[in-house]
Amino acid sequence: RGKGQGWITAEYGMLPRSTHERMGREAARGKQSGRTQEIQRLIGRSLRAAVKLETMGEYTIKVDCDVIQADGGTRTASITGACVAVFDALDQLPTRSKIETTHIASVSVGVVDGQPMLDLEYVEDANADTDMNVVMTEAGSFIEIQGTAEAAPFDRSELNALLDLASGGIAQLVDIQKAARSGGSS
Repeated sequence: RGKGQGWITAEYGMLPRSTHERMGREAARGKQSGRTQEIQRLIGRSLRAAVKLETMGEYTIKVDCDVIQADGGTRTASITGACVAVFDALDQLPTRSKIETTHIASVSVGVVDGQPMLDLEYVEDANADTDMNVVMTEAGSFIEIQGTAEAAPFDRSELNALLDLASGGIAQLVDIQKAARSGGSS
């Protein structure tokens, strides 16, 4: 308040039966894990990159990202879906015509058994030599890149191949977001 701009934040949580084995609710334990806190911060940072906050007015949007079924890529799916939710929320504001936005999306990529792969499932992610989450704007600018060599270091050419793969996947996701917003299908 008093800064003349808006704010966007997110809450993230995995429902008890979202995984193969039931997991307890973090709220019942009274404390969020470090993983959950880090994912919430990532989602919030990403969503704020989708909106020019100073054009939003002094509104706050909080997005709930509840994982119903987890099979890898929950943080990237949360970011991609939450972007649509934010745009839907912005549509309710009286200042919507003045708010500047850009679509953002996120996807996981990795190297599994020597093969670059897009949108890793849990088993692929668990066996990946390299694992990466990429968040980008629809124009192709990077918001965040999180990459780890799990089993073996990766070189610049492998990094570039993974980023190219992510870029193509994100372009497809942005098309799906736009279709969802227009009521169509892709």
